[in-house]
Amino acid sequence: MVVWLLGEDGRRLRATDPFTPTFYLTAPLAGFDHILRLLRQESWRVTTRCVERYELGAIHSTTVMEITVHAPTQFLHITHRLITACPDALFFHVDVSLPQRYFYDRRLFPSAHCEVEITTDKRIRAIHALDSPWDTEYTMPPFTIMELSPDSSSPNPNHGGYGSLIVRIDGEERVLEGDNAAILHRLNTLLTRHDPDILLTDWGDSCLLPRLMTMAQRLRLPLALNRDEHRPVGTRTPRSYFSYGRIVSHAGARTLSGRLHLDRHNSFALAETGLPGLIEQARVAKVDLQHMARTTTGTGITSMQLETACRDGILIPYRKQEPEQFKSALDLLQADQGGLVFAPIIGYHEQVGELDFSSMYPSIMVRFNISPETVNCRCCRHDPAARIPEISHHTCRRREGLVPRTLAPLLDKRTRYKQRLTATTDPPARTMLNQRQAALKWLLVVSFGYLGYKNARFGRIEAHESVTAYSREILLQAKETAEQQGYRLLHAIVDSLWLQKPGAGQGDYDRLARMITERTGLPITVEGLYHWIGFLPSRVNPQMPVPNQFVGLFDHGGMKIRGIELRRRNAPLLIKRAQAELLRCLSDAQTLAELRNRIPAALQIVRSYRRYLHDGHATGEELAIATSLSRDPQTYRRHTPAMIAAQELLARGVSLQAGDTIQYIITDADAAYPADRVRTVAGLDGTWSYDAAAYDILLCKAALAILSPLGVTMVALHSESDTHETNSRNARL
Repeated sequence: MVVWLLGEDGRRLRATDPFTPTFYLTAPLAGFDHILRLLRQESWRVTTRCVERYELGAIHSTTVMEITVHAPTQFLHITHRLITACPDALFFHVDVSLPQRYFYDRRLFPSAHCEVEITTDKRIRAIHALDSPWDTEYTMPPFTIMELSPDSSSPNPNHGGYGSLIVRIDGEERVLEGDNAAILHRLNTLLTRHDPDILLTDWGDSCLLPRLMTMAQRLRLPLALNRDEHRPVGTRTPRSYFSYGRIVSHAGARTLSGRLHLDRHNSFALAETGLPGLIEQARVAKVDLQHMARTTTGTGITSMQLETACRDGILIPYRKQEPEQFKSALDLLQADQGGLVFAPIIGYHEQVGELDFSSMYPSIMVRFNISPETVNCRCCRHDPAARIPEISHHTCRRREGLVPRTLAPLLDKRTRYKQRLTATTDPPARTMLNQRQAALKWLLVVSFGYLGYKNARFGRIEAHESVTAYSREILLQAKETAEQQGYRLLHAIVDSLWLQKPGAGQGDYDRLARMITERTGLPITVEGLYHWIGFLPSRVNPQMPVPNQFVGLFDHGGMKIRGIELRRRNAPLLIKRAQAELLRCLSDAQTLAELRNRIPAALQIVRSYRRYLHDGHATGEELAIATSLSRDPQTYRRHTPAMIAAQELLARGVSLQAGDTIQYIITDADAAYPADRVRTVAGLDGTWSYDAAAYDILLCKAALAILSPLGVTMVALHSESDTHETNSRNARL
């Protein structure tokens, strides 16, 4: 295994560590003989022996054959060959990535502070970590970071408009211009001079690095992206996949050896939690940084479970095949209910408090020992104390499950981060701590989804159902406790409650939180007290509430906003700006009476934005609507705006796949010729126009989402003299 080390003296060192990964198998007697003959026939450097290991949930151990591979580069070939040749055998530990196996076996992790003994030929004789992935006060490695960005007028340089290259390092910014050879020469000079540990890019995987590598190959010029000159740049092709009800596009990868390439536009973890959060996830998950940046958070929690299994001698099955247990239709209806939601009371309310269970689902898994092997175990089936509320499942009370063992230290570490965050006043330290705890939060969030995911290594739908059953019972207990203390429930959704009690202050809600925690056994905290909060109605049916759409003003002056255009990625910037200005206007009010007095000022804001639109002042940046392609663009049949914009990009030679995000502007929503209805932002020139009436409709809908519960109607928004609407439908820029 090649290991790159950053010395305390600043040296960067490439070392090698002899590594012999193992895998396991079991087979009928004839299958064992066939495998042994095959191993003797091939020139593989392997060692075999029989060992005792446990399958997940098994009481007694199983005798399996352990095969140690002395040439790790042959590992994939050997396992694939045996799996193909021996279909009756059961294989274990064959599809866990070798870098992760190395971390598990050596008890190491990315960015670990280590003590290393190295020979003169740079071979590692001994290595061990001096810190722990569960430490909260570790320091960040002194990485040297170079940033690369395209100088592009387009929101996505893959769609056009990419010119020069911007390089940032040591607080300086350089723009590399000129012909391709000049750009490559100057970039190579900067890479050699600064020798960065991390290339932090915008659109690096999909645009920058592929373009630079193509230029270098065509001109036959060197490109010093890798520190390891003997290794090529790693390449993974783009792909689309289905996740949580939507199609997601992944831009592939360009990974480096001896350096780290991290793309901000191709990394969920980096975008959500920054570099400190990404490093935090990589440390606890034991997944190398470049892979952690480009994979789903579920891969991180899976790696943690795999490490627990390896440490405890549990066999990791290859392509787990455990079907869902049979259920009658009545059992399925009873068990598969999900989280509990009490529909909100539509309208604005004052003097409201919000209580949230901290990491509710992971806490339930730990508190009630919910894991694939503990649900419906044989040993506790007749124990009344093991029964799960409402459904026919039970959990083991004798052995701690693999999932709780994995999640307990994660919950504890996040709690310690939040305690440090509360006690720290230094802004940079608070930012870093918040990014680290947010990184752990995402790992905890997906742990529940993977518990019921059919392809998860340690997933089982009955465990998933057990968690939601406990959550419903706990939320009911919290509601009953609050109502017994005189609080009125306004809204509750899975792990949060909004309560109202005239005159109740922070101390009253803190006491209520302690009572709920004592009754349920799960920690609940006061998220905050609101001067006012508005639960918004459905736009389709104003009589129906929407559980996840609300705006509220905390007593400390901050706002909590969910579900409206301001929080949506596809809404035009102009609409978001108008909503933000409306909420700033309303935030001057601290009571419902004052809130109603702010309505005239709010209406003036809406009217000023309408005038701005109809006078033709809006820019392309303000009007761009982002949408993700739900399918391959070639398969669209109806002329939706997304389809029209995608066809425009395809005609210009842009490569698109399902899940890609494109940006367009409504030019004439009712045009007879479909291509005239929208234009892509990347294709705008000096003679384009926008449909002011279409954007006016979007603006009024966004305003009414906030103002309609206060009695404002569309008539009120249009009550001012509408002389501007007599202008041309398309405001010419």
